[in-house]
Formats: sequence, structure tokens, C-alpha cells
Amino acid sequence: MPDTDKFETVEPIGKRVLIRKDEDKKQTKGGIQLPDNIEIPTITGRVITVSAEVEKTPEIPLVQYDKVLFNPKGAIPVDFEGDNRLFVVDVENVVAVFRKS
Repeated sequence: MPDTDKFETVEPIGKRVLIRKDEDKKQTKGGIQLPDNIEIPTITGRVITVSAEVEKTPEIPLVQYDKVLFNPKGAIPVDFEGDNRLFVVDVENVVAVFRKS
């Protein structure tokens, strides 16, 4: 009998991170409201967790809660929360980290 009280987690393996994609924008910077059926790729998100390999590699400057810019082409969607905003992403596909100066 499976234990349904346990909480399932997603842990990336290798040089990968788990990213929660930011909400898709429904309005342009100029204030134009976009229809709901338009797909605008949002490629920013927050790192939810990093793999053990990434954590142990000082040359990869990614930590939990970093806001990042990533290439969604290589991202693997995780059907975990039902809204398909979680992605497993190779660190090579993370192209920038937003830092406060």
C-alpha cells in the first residue's frame, strides 16, 4: 500500500537546476492588453533547487532563489504542480543571473 502522506519532491541530477518560470506577461510595456491565447515565451524564473553536482562546483554561480534568464528550448517541463511552470534546465542553458549591486 503506497504511503500517500509523503510529500513528493523533484531533485535535478547532473549539472542541472530546477527553475520555476515566471508568470507569462499579459500586457506589453506600452500598456497593450494581450489576448489569453497568445503564447509569449517568458524565459526568466527562480531557481528552486540545484543538483548536488552544481552545489559542489564553485565555477557554477547558481544557488537556490537566484533569479535567472534561461533558454527554454533545452528545458524539460516537470508535470508536478499542474501549471507546468517547473523546468529542469542544464546549467549551460542558464545564460544570466540577476544580481543586486
